[in-house]
Amino acid sequence: MTNKEKFIQIYKENIKREGSAELLAWLEKTDFFTAPASTKFHLCEEGGLCEHSINVYECLNERYAGEHSAESIAIVSLLHDLCKAQFYKVSFRNQKNEQTGQWEKVPFYQIEDKFPFGHGEKSVFLIERFMRLKVEEAIAIRWHMGGFDDTAKAGGFTISNAFEMYPLAVKLHIADIEATYLREGVKNPDMN
Repeated sequence: MTNKEKFIQIYKENIKREGSAELLAWLEKTDFFTAPASTKFHLCEEGGLCEHSINVYECLNERYAGEHSAESIAIVSLLHDLCKAQFYKVSFRNQKNEQTGQWEKVPFYQIEDKFPFGHGEKSVFLIERFMRLKVEEAIAIRWHMGGFDDTAKAGGFTISNAFEMYPLAVKLHIADIEATYLREGVKNPDMN
C-alpha cells in the first residue's frame, strides 16, 4: 500500500464529517500527496508531506487513542500541515559532482508561498473552507508548531493559554515532534 492509499484509508475510516469528502477531493487536486515535508530538513523528498502526516497520526493515535474521538485524532494529525499543499516548487541549482569534478544542475525544493497566511492558521483556514472544525481541533492545528511558531517566538501568553485550555493542542505538538525528530530523524532544530 502506498502512503497516499494509507492516508486515504485512514481518512475515510475516521473522518465522516460533512464536507470531508469534498476536502479529500480538493486534496487530490493539489500536490499534497507528492509534496515534500520541508525544503531541507525532515522528509525533504517527494511524498514527504503525506508520509509525515501519517507518522503524526500514528504517534498521536498510539499515545492518545480513547482520550479524544478517532475523528478528531485523524483530522488534527492528517491535516495539521495542509498549509504545505501548493507551497513548494522544484527549482534547479548548480552542484559540483565530487566523482567527476563536473558541475551539474540538480533539483531542490523551494518555498513559493502564494497565500502567506501563517502556518497553523493557514491549515485551519483551508480546512474550514470545506468542513467545520471543533474549537479544540482548530486550536490544536493552529498551535501544533509549539515554540517553533513565529508568533510564539515573538512572546505573549496565547500559546500557553491554548495549551492549558486544550490538551489536544499539546498532544498534537508532541506527536509532531516525535514524528519529526524520532521517526523521521531530522537533525536540524528548524521545523520548516
